[in-house]
Amino acid sequence: MTVAPALRHTAIPGLLVVDLAVHGDARGWFKENWQRAKMTEVGLPDFGPVQHSVAHNGPTGVTRGIHAEPWDKFVSIVQGKVFGAWVDLRAGATFGTVHTEELDEHTAVFVPRGIGNSYQTLLPDTVYSYLVNAHWSPDASYTMLNLADESVAIPWPIPLEEARISDKDRVHPRLSDVVPVRPPRTLILGTGQLGRALAAELPEAQVLSRADLDLTDPAEVAALDLSGVDTVINAAAFTAVDRAETPQGRREAWAANATGVAALAAVVARAGARLVHYSSDYVFDGTAEAAAEDEALAPLSVYGQSKAAGDLVVSVLPRHYLLRTAWVVGDGSNFVRTMQRLARSGAEPTVVSDQIGRLTFADELARATLHLLRTNAPHGTYHLTNGGEPGSWADVATAVFAHEGRAGSAVRPVTTQEYAASTGGAVAPRPARGVLDLARIEATGFVPRDQWAALKDYLATSP
Repeated sequence: MTVAPALRHTAIPGLLVVDLAVHGDARGWFKENWQRAKMTEVGLPDFGPVQHSVAHNGPTGVTRGIHAEPWDKFVSIVQGKVFGAWVDLRAGATFGTVHTEELDEHTAVFVPRGIGNSYQTLLPDTVYSYLVNAHWSPDASYTMLNLADESVAIPWPIPLEEARISDKDRVHPRLSDVVPVRPPRTLILGTGQLGRALAAELPEAQVLSRADLDLTDPAEVAALDLSGVDTVINAAAFTAVDRAETPQGRREAWAANATGVAALAAVVARAGARLVHYSSDYVFDGTAEAAAEDEALAPLSVYGQSKAAGDLVVSVLPRHYLLRTAWVVGDGSNFVRTMQRLARSGAEPTVVSDQIGRLTFADELARATLHLLRTNAPHGTYHLTNGGEPGSWADVATAVFAHEGRAGSAVRPVTTQEYAASTGGAVAPRPARGVLDLARIEATGFVPRDQWAALKDYLATSP
């Protein structure tokens, strides 16, 4: 019976030591060198390896590095023993931080890109195993550090003057001359309410508007350059729910929310990047008390159908976060700002009272996204809205009116059917209950803020 690996953190963020169970008898030994399900369960990133390489060093004292490579790397020992040294060469507060560890068949190390790694053999005929999440290329750009750098002062068991070192590795720069490795790029698609909130949380990310990239144009999407991009956050979508019920709107909704997402997913998969994509409670029929992530898809509208199709595409990517949300409110035109304006103008609006859900403030959704990315939460589908007691659109409107000093009776509640009849136009069917179960994202350590408290703070800001 195999035993789950144990994970140890180090002083270098993201550098993880894995203690592996090795089972042996008189015939030899066996270990699970890489077991994705068990290793991600204990906290190892699901880094998506695409290449396995094996290296052999014959003599004792062979010393390699210090090299920071442009990919993540899982290093283990098939045979022998080495002294490993790692130096953080990434830009940031931990630049120059050192960790050392002896590795044998019982030990492996996960080395994120940008961390310099070096190994010195302590036994003859040592064999290394490397798993990496990008294909090796002779054109790959490495960042190097001199093995003898005084500022990091690595305590080599075999003095460097006695070690076997390549000529190239002897002449690498000192730490003071090393240009820190910049983090991989994050690309945000979309400049709507959510896109702007994401950009505020990720000021170094590149943001593409529809003018920069038309998601409905397969040729444009196929030509998207993702070199150096680790994460693509797709906040672009067709969201005109009622317009999607018209012949032209139907085409536009499917082009952006399904066909375009499929084209984007293909580009992301080829680049080995991670995709963050947003979906909607409209992929459900609204019959669940609180829809969990595995609730059966049963969209009522064209918009919901197009979003459900996008969900299915994204769900097959190895590295993805699919965040379903509802009732998004952010910087710009939205239901809450409309009610605030009507309250100030003295109006008495009719508002639907039989659709129940929770608001999602765009900055809350952006923070949840960063939480998943920064904690390396398990990939997959998560539901995210603000928390607290659900309510109707009429309840939200009443709260807005009360904030503006208007009586709740100024908001006139109506049924969805009554509202649809009063518009005289095409109104898409909507789920009567759009409440999403938040247990899975809360289990990662992110607890969404109460929607009613968040609403008060939002209303206190200038529209």
